[in-house]
Amino acid sequence: MAAKTADSRWFIRPKPNPHARLRLFCLPYAGGGASVFRSWSNVLPQYLEVCAVQLPGRENRVREQPFRHVSGLTQILTEIIEPYLNLPFAIFGHSMGAIVAFELARRIRKVYGLSVTHLFVASRRAPHIFSQEAIHRLPDASFIDELRRYDGIPEPLLKEKELLQLLVPTIRADFAINETYVYSPEEPLACPISAFGGLHDPKVSSDYLAPWREHTCGPFSHHMLPGNHFFLQSSKELLLQTIADDLTRALRRMGIATE
Repeated sequence: MAAKTADSRWFIRPKPNPHARLRLFCLPYAGGGASVFRSWSNVLPQYLEVCAVQLPGRENRVREQPFRHVSGLTQILTEIIEPYLNLPFAIFGHSMGAIVAFELARRIRKVYGLSVTHLFVASRRAPHIFSQEAIHRLPDASFIDELRRYDGIPEPLLKEKELLQLLVPTIRADFAINETYVYSPEEPLACPISAFGGLHDPKVSSDYLAPWREHTCGPFSHHMLPGNHFFLQSSKELLLQTIADDLTRALRRMGIATE
């Protein structure tokens, strides 16, 4: 691969680690930003470097136009991620981020011939399970009512009209990414896949997560953790311990020291 300049707008590394043996790319849920993963480096093993993906339309990129379709987003991500693929890498995606993570892994395989070491997906039904939801098309008031059902946005924030006017277009665009996605069959990924869900998630049950096993010819694991759709906050320690254990095993299989 020809060397390219790393684009720091897209990849936030809370603790740059020149001695890292593996990079973990993290993609957020609808409306989420790289700050969701800011503390992960404090908990995960030192052999990892966390690279949180900062998508347009949020946090320090709030003035930029958000993407509305997964194909355009993964195309540009595949191009700008190249400088970061000089180490083994894993990808984590939550909710909307899970489908972006899946398609990014497939596109990296197609473009660069590289396989992700491990794919972690959370709170998102398997790619081939179609949903007729079209929340992103609702009027603002109805759209905000639907956001309340996910129980991930604090109620005081939902009442701040001026702030919502700034945030809703990005959240709506992220929902469009998730809801307009159409699965195209390809060969299963070679990497292990770990799927996570919240025991009290009203939207994504265990039955929607288990079929992720069809998208890998490697090992598959399925974990239901305490919490709702945003269990990555309430069960963060358990989630990160599971991720660390999986990645430690992956590096050992490759003969890479983790100490």
